[in-house]
Amino acid sequence: MRKSLLFLMPMLLLAATAFPQDAVVGTIRNGEGTAVVGATVVIKGTNVHAIADTSGRFSIPAKKAYPFILLISSLGYKLEEVKVTALPPAPLTITLTSDASLSEVVISSRRRIETAQEVPIPISVVSGALVADAGAFNVNRLKEIIPTVQLYSSNPRNTTLNVRGLGSTFGLTNDGIDPGVGFYVDGVYYARPAATTLDFVDIEQIEVLRGPQGTLFGKNTTAGAFNITTRSASFTPEANFEVSYGNYGYIQAKAAVSGPLSKKFAARVSFSGTQRDGTLYNVVTEKHINDLNNLGLRGQLVYTPSDKVKITLTGDNSKQHPEGYAQVIAGVAPTLRPAYRQFRQIIADLNYKLPSENPFDRLVDHNTPWRSGNELGGVSLNVDAKIGNGTLTSTTAWRYWNWDPSNDRDFTGLAVLQLSQATSKHKQWTQEVRYAGNLTSRLSGVVGVFGIWQDLKTDPAHIEESGNAQWRFSQSSNSELWATPGLFDGYGIKTTSRLKTFGGAVFGQLDWAITDQLHVLPGLRYNYDKKQVDYDRQTYGGLQTDDPALIALKNIVYTNQTFNADVDESNVSGQVTVSYKPTKGVNTFATYSTSYKPIGVNLGGLPTSGGKAMTELARIKPESVKHFEIGVKTSPAKNATVNLVYHHTDIKDYQTQVQTAEVGVNRGYLANAEKVRVQGVELDASLKIRSALSLYGALAYTDGKYVSFKNAPVPLEETGGPSAFKDISGGALPGISKWAGSIGGEVVSNPGIILGQNARFFAGADAYFRSSFSSSPSPSKYLNIDGYTLFNARVGFRTLNGLTVFVWGRNLLNKDYFEQLLPAAGNAGHYAAVLGDPRTYGVTIRYSYHQ
Repeated sequence: MRKSLLFLMPMLLLAATAFPQDAVVGTIRNGEGTAVVGATVVIKGTNVHAIADTSGRFSIPAKKAYPFILLISSLGYKLEEVKVTALPPAPLTITLTSDASLSEVVISSRRRIETAQEVPIPISVVSGALVADAGAFNVNRLKEIIPTVQLYSSNPRNTTLNVRGLGSTFGLTNDGIDPGVGFYVDGVYYARPAATTLDFVDIEQIEVLRGPQGTLFGKNTTAGAFNITTRSASFTPEANFEVSYGNYGYIQAKAAVSGPLSKKFAARVSFSGTQRDGTLYNVVTEKHINDLNNLGLRGQLVYTPSDKVKITLTGDNSKQHPEGYAQVIAGVAPTLRPAYRQFRQIIADLNYKLPSENPFDRLVDHNTPWRSGNELGGVSLNVDAKIGNGTLTSTTAWRYWNWDPSNDRDFTGLAVLQLSQATSKHKQWTQEVRYAGNLTSRLSGVVGVFGIWQDLKTDPAHIEESGNAQWRFSQSSNSELWATPGLFDGYGIKTTSRLKTFGGAVFGQLDWAITDQLHVLPGLRYNYDKKQVDYDRQTYGGLQTDDPALIALKNIVYTNQTFNADVDESNVSGQVTVSYKPTKGVNTFATYSTSYKPIGVNLGGLPTSGGKAMTELARIKPESVKHFEIGVKTSPAKNATVNLVYHHTDIKDYQTQVQTAEVGVNRGYLANAEKVRVQGVELDASLKIRSALSLYGALAYTDGKYVSFKNAPVPLEETGGPSAFKDISGGALPGISKWAGSIGGEVVSNPGIILGQNARFFAGADAYFRSSFSSSPSPSKYLNIDGYTLFNARVGFRTLNGLTVFVWGRNLLNKDYFEQLLPAAGNAGHYAAVLGDPRTYGVTIRYSYHQ
């Protein structure tokens, strides 16, 4: 792929030929003549806006009849108004002056253009420029900037995206459950969590909303939402190119070209590719594995038939094809099983030795290749029409996901589980129509309808197959029949399943300005969900025999399972927020909301009791969420913000993923905990001193626990005890660190001459830390992950002609740390780890061209 990345760069540069100019363009600088990067330009009275690039240049479509006023704002500068009476014959030059007052980040999460400090919602905003400079090219790296975000991924399908520790089940994914964190790109909902492992492509801004957001977004979001905006097609020629090189054979290339096709049409094409060699070494194949191999393409066509209508057609495709996501054995827990069933005795009897007892030697000997073929893509059509004092928006989208994996779920060089391949295909269709705007001088809001149709099916079947060492790991008695030659070799299950769902909603939220200082914001949502499941699992292979005793042994490992489920339900939820602004620099708010996650269905196999599948677990109850938070957003000093929020969430019938000792349920199954509670305090702050210094930081205290979970599976070390279930009420929820935080900033020099160009040096650094957390749904003393701290830095220069060069390093102290721990199928005692990346470093060269 490296050759293709390098080849595409000059091709895309050639594509940036001059297009006819038909927009208001210009450059924004400060009093020192330095480009003001990230300045916001808005046509007053509309939601049409643009963001200044790294050279301070902007291009904004003239979508309002002349004359109109441009509002130009940036952190630490006075708001500037520029009147435009006609299309300027030459680019504008706009100078901003520094100001003690603080201009704020512009967001669109409430379906209007407003500033983050004005919004009575806990929200974190990360610009595309910071995403690029910090190397946060996917959600997993973004969590190092936003500590309230948690992402755990043992492969793209088995990905957990949470906010404040809530949202999705922790551990291996069960396809029959809805995510609780909404993931939106340009207004399109992405249903599959695998999307979060792909590279961002041409990002303008990422907004992370914390807490339930079902009255603002089409898909119900019980824990939060990602609102990602990509860069829009421009009506003036522009091109952006970037290439990075680093250790471990790292190369990343990005490019985007955009410009008008005519007076009413503009186009944009974006590309991103990432390649890196593996960070684990397979001592048997003598190959490095866990590489990166990502490719993303995005195309956009914008049509503006009038100044009141904008139509955007977007298509995208992203792929991952690494030999990756392998886990390395991290340790062995003694269980309550007899001595002959302990992991170390088992491997001694099989004359096997682990390649290393230290997981950070990064050595494996897996005998099944790791494959994570992950492909997502789709097409969307968005129509924005200004009607009255608001905007009517229609977003129609079709998306697909193809999943082609291969895993070694026993994590050893033994043929225990020699095949684990859950190949799947998913299609979704979504339609959202909403109206957002001012209803009266005191009343504004958003109202909408949303529908989503999903079809998820095996392709053609999910396969789990045992090898010739399975008998020793499954052996549960001293009977010599377990050692019958070939009894389990090639014995497995083929599962065909199909999940068809429909979700519909009507939602709305009002903003009633009782006074200029006091606002009341009620919201309401009606949700309807229908799910149809057909599940059929059949055994195959192994020793063909009529001996009832041998058949009974085989049935201990795998059994046939068939069930159907049909879910049809509706729910009403809502929220009310009271916002009070006692002064211009202080915004206080309090919110109470209820939310809801639909019934879940088990699609990973059911546990058995008395040799029969527990079909009563085929479906699990919906979640019922009650949420309260109170917060304050302040601007206490020149160019500074300090925000504080307390949140408290109670969930009844919490949907959780639990591990079982049965090999036939090796991805776990869904269950309900009677009640959980998450509460905490979050502090975030920022400071900017003109254009010379910017700082940001966030600190989160989060306490999550099972208030009541009386029938939970036992933890790994209690496997084989008198009971397979345990009351873990009062135990910690998995994946939640009590303390997490991030801090970062950048210092910029005065303008000077670098390589014969007007330029400024810059140096940036950031740190992320989190305290210890549980990596098991049932708290285990062996599956706890120690806290860790990561340091990253970058230093380089930016010229005024669009060239940026910097060197960077991530995990500079080369900290060894786990991202996730998970037991092997069958609970023999050994458990594996998803390892964090070692120290990486490299150089990035970026160039931006604008006419």
